[in-house]
Amino acid sequence: MSNIPSDLLYTEEHEFVKRVEADVVQIGITDYAQGELGDVVYVELPKVGESFGRMDVFGTIEAVKAVSELFSPLAGTVEAVNPRLDKEPALVNTDPYGEGWMIRLRVKDAGEQDQLLGPDEYRKHIGE
Repeated sequence: MSNIPSDLLYTEEHEFVKRVEADVVQIGITDYAQGELGDVVYVELPKVGESFGRMDVFGTIEAVKAVSELFSPLAGTVEAVNPRLDKEPALVNTDPYGEGWMIRLRVKDAGEQDQLLGPDEYRKHIGE
């Protein structure tokens, strides 16, 4: 059974959104997603200052089994990128909601969060 924290929001594509400040969120992939991917060997992330629309591709994640695109759950501008993932991509596997976060995004339109899934909806989406 996947770890699905109750204080986060989720996408159907398996990204999570965690509020850090009023208009800044932390984004990464869910425990379910990292389990499906297997051992993560490389993560390609954007540069600070890049902007994305809701559900734009912001990077890729490469695992032993597959390469997947990463989708921005909300529109906004990248405020920070997790520097540890360059050297330690396996943090996505061991601590996806903590040390394995990917980007921090300054949100353009907070109303877009209404289109994300709550924990119960996400649990249902993945069949748990």
